[in-house]
Amino acid sequence: MAITVNSPYEVDGTDLIVTEEALQFVEELHARFATTRADLLKKRAVAQEEAAQTGTMDFPAETAQVRSGDWVVAEQPESLADRRVEITGPPVPAKMAINALNSGAKVWLACLEDALSPSWRNLIDGQKNLYEAARGTLAFTSAEGKEYSLREDVPLPVVVVRPRGWHLPEKNIAVDGERAIGALVDFGLHFFHNAKVLSEKGTGPFYYLPKLEHYLEARLWNDIFTFAEERLGIAHGTVRATVLIETIPAAFQMDEILYELRDHASGLNAGRWDYLFSIIKYFRASGSDFVLPDRAQVSMTQPFMRSYTELLVKTCHRRGAFAMGGMAAFIPNRREPEVTARAIEKVRDDKSREAQDGFDGSWVAHPDLVELCSEEFSKELGDKANQIDRQRDDVDVSAEDLLNIGAAQGDVTEHGVRMNLYVAVYYTAVWLSGNGAVAIHNLMEDAATAEISRSQVWQQIHNGTVTADTEVPITTELVEKLLGEEVDRLREEINDPEAFGKYFEPAADIVKELVLTTDSYEDYLTTPAYEILR
Repeated sequence: MAITVNSPYEVDGTDLIVTEEALQFVEELHARFATTRADLLKKRAVAQEEAAQTGTMDFPAETAQVRSGDWVVAEQPESLADRRVEITGPPVPAKMAINALNSGAKVWLACLEDALSPSWRNLIDGQKNLYEAARGTLAFTSAEGKEYSLREDVPLPVVVVRPRGWHLPEKNIAVDGERAIGALVDFGLHFFHNAKVLSEKGTGPFYYLPKLEHYLEARLWNDIFTFAEERLGIAHGTVRATVLIETIPAAFQMDEILYELRDHASGLNAGRWDYLFSIIKYFRASGSDFVLPDRAQVSMTQPFMRSYTELLVKTCHRRGAFAMGGMAAFIPNRREPEVTARAIEKVRDDKSREAQDGFDGSWVAHPDLVELCSEEFSKELGDKANQIDRQRDDVDVSAEDLLNIGAAQGDVTEHGVRMNLYVAVYYTAVWLSGNGAVAIHNLMEDAATAEISRSQVWQQIHNGTVTADTEVPITTELVEKLLGEEVDRLREEINDPEAFGKYFEPAADIVKELVLTTDSYEDYLTTPAYEILR
């Protein structure tokens, strides 16, 4: 087996990160685990087809004993005992990473997935920033001469790294002539360089695992962690992983996922936006009962979302694991006090509900929201670090409860279609320019929300959904017309012909192809976009 690097341009820090020894480790990961990963991705496709045909899903019969057993995960490390507020964001640029580490949050979720556009520059810069963060040396000087460095007056957050999902490749590294697996590149480079440093401090290495769709995918990660610990001489169980329950099949396998990772498990997270995307993707052709209202109307108080989050808390606490809340999309705008006030109130309500439901902590996307989130959880926690001891024996969730999509309150409107098209094009353009997260109309958008946007439109066309405001069916002709109008709107707003031609026009072409090709469906928006990303 041979591994090669085909970087499109030189990036400072490459020599530090892409060393011969680190590449050898990544190569070993591929040699041992790539075949299993490929087999599991094939099983995903089969499961999707079955769900689409039957319009249903259930808890696996073969794992009933796991769900009924009295097992618990390994005792949680002290450095992760208090997770009441976690700030999320990519580890690039360095200024953003430093701001996250200086935010006062308990945890920084350093995202190499949905919040990162995986250009070669971002890959190297992100790994370099994580390398320096692990050693406490991360610093940055702006072009204007302003210096940024890590605070010394407060404890810094524990860093939890989110590698890419199993489906994503890394086109700039090849193993035996084939594109490397993005997840193994992200994990391999980070673990190789930082595992010993972090383990000696008792602060890692810790990971968030995205987009798992089966407990066997969790077993694969557990095998990878065990091998990596042995390979670098680190005690078994040092690695801890929090799994994002952000796909509909994973919601039916929470116990099983924790069980497979039990020596390495930290908890589960309610990844709300990808969860909605997954529901649409799995049941996109299963009839009108699975057509959700406009995205803005699908709140966490919808019955099927309440079932999902309450089951997650119950499952985690029964197994001695953390239940982590999701990220509210609202963000403050310091230039618009009224907008900020409304955003603050919405986020406060969201975090208050999560804390009262029994979650041990939650996510924010902006430093200005850290204190708010901490306050709401502190009201419930008091002098405790978490509320794992709070069992939710009152919760009883069935398969029908999780799939009660048709009971969602709200409407599909032409305005909602327009906003979906606008966000999908805008986000894809920003992603192509090298940024994986962007504020659009005071909402933080990442790959997950863009996926919801374009998938809703595809599903609405497929099902001939009628808009509530204009009372017309959503057809390819209507969507093509609306897309053209939203692209024109963006052209005026951007008011930069060069940037528009370079990023927004190809983004519009991608979105048009994805939503109007109704005889097939692309599983991930970023797959075709990645082909033109540099």
